[in-house]
Amino acid sequence: MKKQPLAYRMRPKKIEDIIGQQHLIGEEKLLRRMVDVGQLSSMILYGPPGIGKTSIASAIAGSTGTPSKMLNAVVHNKKDMEIALEEAKMYGQLILILDEVHRLDKGKQDFLLPYLENGLLILIGATTTNPFHSINPAIRSRCQIFELEPLSVTDIKQALQRALFDNENGYGKEKINISDEALTHLAQACGGDVRSALSGLELAILSTFSNEFEEKTISLSTVEASIQKKSFHHDKDGDAHYDVLSAFQKSIRGSDVNAALHYLARLLEAGDLVSISRRLLVIAYEDIGLGNPQAGSRTLSAIESAERLGLPEARIPLANAVIELCLSPKSNSAYKALDAALADLRSGVVGDVPKHLKDAHYQGAKQLGRGVDYKYPHDFEHGWVKQQYLPNKLKNSTYYEPKRTGKFERTLADIYERLQKNE
Repeated sequence: MKKQPLAYRMRPKKIEDIIGQQHLIGEEKLLRRMVDVGQLSSMILYGPPGIGKTSIASAIAGSTGTPSKMLNAVVHNKKDMEIALEEAKMYGQLILILDEVHRLDKGKQDFLLPYLENGLLILIGATTTNPFHSINPAIRSRCQIFELEPLSVTDIKQALQRALFDNENGYGKEKINISDEALTHLAQACGGDVRSALSGLELAILSTFSNEFEEKTISLSTVEASIQKKSFHHDKDGDAHYDVLSAFQKSIRGSDVNAALHYLARLLEAGDLVSISRRLLVIAYEDIGLGNPQAGSRTLSAIESAERLGLPEARIPLANAVIELCLSPKSNSAYKALDAALADLRSGVVGDVPKHLKDAHYQGAKQLGRGVDYKYPHDFEHGWVKQQYLPNKLKNSTYYEPKRTGKFERTLADIYERLQKNE
């Protein structure tokens, strides 16, 4: 019988075998504690493709000793779930590992709900989509949600090395010579997908002839061909990574579209969607701000689309966002204004809230002078009336200094200046 793929053979059998995800399975972390005491509740494992969600589910089940069955919400029908239920009744309890749980239709959901409720079935669902967007609330409310993190290059190299030295499921019995450079390339070029890295390693091994000493030497060019990506040096944990991120933001701030796209390409080749998304959202508010207020919501929409699509399609909405941010008017006036207010606060320049602004919604407030002489702006023409809002210590302070780089903030600046003159 044909040997199963390396990625399948190297699936973790116990929770101790899981690589990465220490925020969930590290000592004293919730998921680890649940496994250690043997008290699982239904859960959903949510994260990017290729990081081993179903493998982790199997390892969790294997660590508890509870019988388990693996199904796919798309491929398997209600009849398959009925068979799983009969097994649960026979064993007393069954862990149902359900891949693509977000694709569960209403009929299957309705069938499962009472058995999740009474604990006869423990569901471990796996999905690449945000469960708060894609999973029926009735199912979701009965499950703990655990978000899995993308594996680092170090994590993936550990998985590759484990496969090379494993005598039973890997290539430990064979003489394989592979450079650290080649392993690093596999770990980087897979874009965080450990399954892809293991498949690339296996293809490189199987496609290489042994020498007269029954040894196989795997070169960088061999793994490049096996994973079909050229070597590109970008250490996500090193200084070079942060240099690229810095250059990326500064290129957008400087309105250089071509440079920004170049650095975006470098970050995408490193498979670092998380850093790209976080940096773009910061840029939308830090560097564009009131120059183009809609850029923030459109950038968030592009990021959410990229997360749902995954690589390589994620590059499409991200490219749209980068170009818009580059060519938008720039303004940092909003956050600079807040920083100026915070600076006063932190240096001890605070002052008391003026009495006419204090809460007056309780008996005796007027006796204390609370809310007395407050002028309600809606009672006046144009909805504005001159009165003091800042504490006495700060009454002459000015924090907001508008910029006139974009049409929206030019309008704000005109209103602001008129109000200032009326004071």
